[in-house]
Parts: sequence; structure tokens; C-alpha cells
Amino acid sequence: MKLYGFAQELVMMIDILKKIIILKKIGIISMVPIFSVNILNAEEISFSGNDLPQISIIPEKSTGIDNIFILYDTKEISISFTSLSNNVRWMKFSNLGGGFAEEINNISVSGNVYTLISPETDMGYIIYDNDKSYTFWLINYSNYIFNIDSINLPTEQDCDVTFLEIEGKAIPIYYYTINGKQEILDREINILYNTLKWDADRLQFINEDIVKTIPYINEQISITPSPLCNTYFVISGDRFLKFWNMAKEVESDIFITNAVDCRTSAIQADNSSEDSSNIIDSGIDGLGGSAPCEILFNAYTSDAVIHNEWQIADDEEFDNITYRITEQDFTYIFTDEGVKYVRFVGSNSDGSCESYGDTYTISIGASQLLIPNAFSPNDDGVNDIWKVSYRSLVDFECWIFDRQGHQLFHFNNPSDGWDGKHNGTNVKAGVYFYVIKATGSDGKKYNKRGDINIITYKGGTASSTIDNN
Repeated sequence: MKLYGFAQELVMMIDILKKIIILKKIGIISMVPIFSVNILNAEEISFSGNDLPQISIIPEKSTGIDNIFILYDTKEISISFTSLSNNVRWMKFSNLGGGFAEEINNISVSGNVYTLISPETDMGYIIYDNDKSYTFWLINYSNYIFNIDSINLPTEQDCDVTFLEIEGKAIPIYYYTINGKQEILDREINILYNTLKWDADRLQFINEDIVKTIPYINEQISITPSPLCNTYFVISGDRFLKFWNMAKEVESDIFITNAVDCRTSAIQADNSSEDSSNIIDSGIDGLGGSAPCEILFNAYTSDAVIHNEWQIADDEEFDNITYRITEQDFTYIFTDEGVKYVRFVGSNSDGSCESYGDTYTISIGASQLLIPNAFSPNDDGVNDIWKVSYRSLVDFECWIFDRQGHQLFHFNNPSDGWDGKHNGTNVKAGVYFYVIKATGSDGKKYNKRGDINIITYKGGTASSTIDNN
């Protein structure tokens, strides 16, 4: 007989494990139909009179409750507890907690089966079996049926929050811990909608499906943040009806979003194709450096952005905006010494919702011009070209003359230089003359003239001194 009893228990355990696996596959992990508890002690609790299987939720241990049972309807329900002992007591407790539990006397006993007929719902129960106890809370789902008729969209919506007005009900389902603390049983009601999310790799906003889960529904639901695209809202639930294959679903009309978002980038022009070895380091990290400084600004916006504006200001607060351009992308050449601040502002059709991109700081260093007075164009790879050293020159002209005043060379880019040739032929060693006219980003004027000494001899190089004036 002992072997037969153990085999029965083993079959029951295997059956429960199978049900758990099935529930995990369909996404209802914590909701297991309970047919027995504390199987190793041969104790069993069961329900009769219910057309649909009961649902069992195992709450946090801190609640002092072993199970929460949800039945679709409890009109003709009976609860039976089977024990090997003959010392079983039933008690019930309300929102006051187990400390105020009352003993139940109308328990029907048949052999070792103790049955409570027509139990009160929204009530806690404690079953004592000798020195052991089993505590559960009983919920009649018919008092809380998920019944949503429609989703209405208010005309006036905030930029950051979208409100849904609900006709119908899915009220909170409360239960109480053994200490009388009120808790909410999560109905896991799903709200489905679309929005946009930023994809940094693709540099664009892409569509994203959102499923928001809420424990119950009041007359109004807030969606934060607001969807960044037009979308429908679908409410489905709840998890108990899903378990019983009776889930309901309702869809809203199309929602027209007014929420906006933006991302920006700033890319400084790459002058690597030009020889910048003679540019004096400004010591500035980040954007800027030596003028003229060309930067490409790009903005990437969400669907509702209609108005685009880039702003350039003298201050971080943008109280003094000196330049505006209503384009999504633009290129700007910074020529003035000092610090400028740049940002993008995107807004919806009526300007009621705005989004600001990052603020970029562009620092342009003060101008400087240093002029060498000698070089040795002998193709030894050292000091073969006469070049000025400079920073932040926005205008530049240089002329080279011989002693007789004949112009030998002219250039207007300070990154260029003279290779000591005239009409493709090397000039003789000796003294030549330069005239330079330039303007710095700080407005400083440069009017320079002086000697250039060409020194060429086999295996030799020319020393170079600098005109700092």
C-alpha cells in the first residue's frame, strides 16, 4: 500500500510539471492550476463546481500567503482539503489580517476530506493541520471582469504624455497579506502601439512596437513618453481571460502625434588633402581651432517635426542668437576669433512641441603669422619650400620679387609656399623679397615685407630665422 501511495504522488507531480511546461510555452509562467499542495505530506486542496480551471498565483513570501486562487465564478464552488490527520481546522480573515482570523464551523467532513461549501470570496483562509498551516486568498473573478468598450483620444494632448480615455472597466484586484496589508494583484493588461526609436548606427529614427503592461485600468491611461509617430492603441487582456482563452481586445482610432525628437551631428571639414603642417597649434580640443573653420551640421528628426532651425549664438543660453537658418542640414565657415555655440531646434506644425539637439561649442583661436627668412630648395627633403607659419588667417596674399622688382611667384593660400622656382626653373641662390597682406580672424591686419635668402649647396641646408613682427 505504501508503494501504491508513492506511485500516486509521483504521477501527480509529473502531471503538474507537464502543466507548468505548457504554461511557460504560452507565456503564463506564474499561473498554474493547483490540484495539490505539500504533496510530500499527502495534503491536498481541490475545487469543485467550477466550469473553468482555477488559477493559482504564488505571491511574495513576505505576504505570508501560500497561494492566491482566482476562479471565474464561485456561485457553486466548494473547496476540499485532504489530510492524513484528523486534526484540521479552517479559519478565515479579511482585510484585518490573520491576527483577526475567525474559525469556520460549517466544514463538511467525509473521512479525511474537509470541505467548505459556498466559500466567501475576496477572503483569506488558513487551514491548520496539526502543527502545519496553509494560507490562501480566494478571488471571484466575476466581480472584476475585464470589460473595455472603447478607447477615446482627447483632442488636447501634451508633448511628453499621451492620454487615453477608457470606456469600460478593469478595476484593481486587491488582496490582503497575513498582516492586513493591502496589495494589488497584477492583471497584466497589455497596451500595444508604435513609436520611433533612434538608431545610432543607421543615423535615423526607426519604427518600434511597444507593449506596455499595466496592473489595472482607471478611466484614463497615460502613455509616457508620447509616441513619436502616428499609431493605433490596442488594449488586450487580461491575463486571467487569456488563460481561459477568453481574452478581449479593443482598438482606438488613429492617433496623430505631436511629440517631437531630434538628434544632431557636427563634422569638421577634413583638410588632410592640404598641407597643414605650417598651421600653428591653437591648443583647442574639440571643434574649431584655426580659422577659417568649416563644419557640417546635420539634424535627424522624428515624424512630427515640421519646422527646422539651426541657431548660432554668442552665449550658452542662446540669449544672443546671431545667426539662424531654417534647414535640416547646413555648412558654416567660422572666421571670427572667439567662442560660438550652435544648436538645432525642431518643432511640430503649430510650434507647441519643441526638441533641442546637442549644443556644440566652436572655439576659434587668435590669429598669428610667423615668416621665415631663408630656405634651401635643394631637394634634400629638409627646408625645401619657403612657407609661413600661421593660425586663423581669413585673407592672405603673398608676392615674391627678385632684386630688380620682378614678380616671380604669387599665392593666396597660407598653407602653400614657394619652391624657389620661376616658370619651372630654379632661381639662383641669393636674396629675394616678399610682400604679405593678410587679415586675421580677430580682425588684425598684417602688412609684411622682408628678405628671403636662398641658400643651396651640396649636402647643406639653410638655417631659418623667424620674423615675429
